Amino acid sequence: MDSSEQGSSVSSTDVASGGNLPPGLTEEEAEEMQVELTKVEDEIQTLRQVLVAKERHAAELKRRLGISPLSEIKQNFTKGWHEVQCSNAYMRTSQTLGDLNRRVTSSNLYLTASSTLEEIGRSNAYKRTQETLSQAGHMTSAAFSSMGSTIRNQFGEMSNFSMHHSLSMPAMRNSPSFKTFEDKVENMKDKVMGRSNGESDHSPTSNNTPF
Repeated sequence: MDSSEQGSSVSSTDVASGGNLPPGLTEEEAEEMQVELTKVEDEIQTLRQVLVAKERHAAELKRRLGISPLSEIKQNFTKGWHEVQCSNAYMRTSQTLGDLNRRVTSSNLYLTASSTLEEIGRSNAYKRTQETLSQAGHMTSAAFSSMGSTIRNQFGEMSNFSMHHSLSMPAMRNSPSFKTFEDKVENMKDKVMGRSNGESDHSPTSNNTPF
């Protein structure tokens, strides 16, 4: 019996011995109640000991079955979630949300908006815009790819030309290979930047700038 139980027994004994009896309670009734209280406290203590023993036995069984604390937590969570789903509050909430969803999807505003989006997707203007954007993307990619290939080829030609003929830098700039390369780069730049047809293809500044 713990200290709290002992304290309650002592105080009850004092009451039973005639120390401070409550009004309307005789000594005989106090003694009977004291005996019953002692009996109940003993039963509580016994039940606590039995509970501790049962918990130890359960832990040993779980260990032998390979049930880890983590798996036990998962099992308890699954069980608890199942109980929540089966509860009346959850079922009422799900039913309310379902009714709300049906009302929204069947409303005139929702149907009108869905119909408008479908009409826009099927319209010729939308399809033309989509095709134009797709073609522009392909053209831009092809232009950059072609420009990169041209630059690599021209650099390769100039390198080979320089190694075989030992040209100086001024002679290289005046060579047909370099001028062809310069013309192609300029034309490619005009296509990408969208220059107007009225501008000249070769400006004096670009021809006189050192490579």
